Amino acid sequence: MESLNQIKSYAAENNFDLDELSNELIGWKNGLIIYRFALEEINTKLKILNEEFQFIHNHNPIEHIKSRIKDPKGIMLKLQRKGLDINIDNAKKHIHDIAGVRITCSFISNIYDIYHMLKGQSDIKIIKVKDYIKNPKPNGYKSLHLIIKIPVFLSNGMEEVSVEVQIRTIAMDFWASLEHKIYYKFDDGVPEHLLAELKEAADAAHELDLKMKRIKDRVDIYQTVGKDNPLI
Repeated sequence: MESLNQIKSYAAENNFDLDELSNELIGWKNGLIIYRFALEEINTKLKILNEEFQFIHNHNPIEHIKSRIKDPKGIMLKLQRKGLDINIDNAKKHIHDIAGVRITCSFISNIYDIYHMLKGQSDIKIIKVKDYIKNPKPNGYKSLHLIIKIPVFLSNGMEEVSVEVQIRTIAMDFWASLEHKIYYKFDDGVPEHLLAELKEAADAAHELDLKMKRIKDRVDIYQTVGKDNPLI
């Protein structure tokens, strides 16, 4: 109750229309709900593709899926940085990562398996591809980023919704999580020696990915032709 009184007091002192603010917040809430539906659509599709891949290849490419919707404050700040009016229409038109899906895989090859499976879906449009695996960022970051559009069918018709999809290995995801935590703790800039160690860790993670893939390939050969094959 005290917090509500403080808000009312602040609004009165600053000639703020609470009804107008309330309507605007409701508008944002209603506008963003379609992104939750889009995430449900893509998550269902990924689950089906993963199970189909498992059935055909006896191996599931997806280890984990995480979904999120960007906080309205973050969307507003992004519109502000772009020099755009802060409203839900501009958010839908110009902000393509409001809804996000992060997929973690066991192997680098699985990343491209998933990409090609999504690309082959007739109802998904691939709008943009950024391959930070073939072209890593200077700090060592690796991941495959996609902007897709997926249809969401509502009672009043269909709307295509943008979703950002990030696909990476477990090793890449572990590195990215650590990098994010380090940058969060150093607002005034990460020390150079830590940046160098992060880059070394990224290279080590990449080597781990390659080694795990080589081991898997040898296991596949063993299962196919037997343990006496000289390649094992």
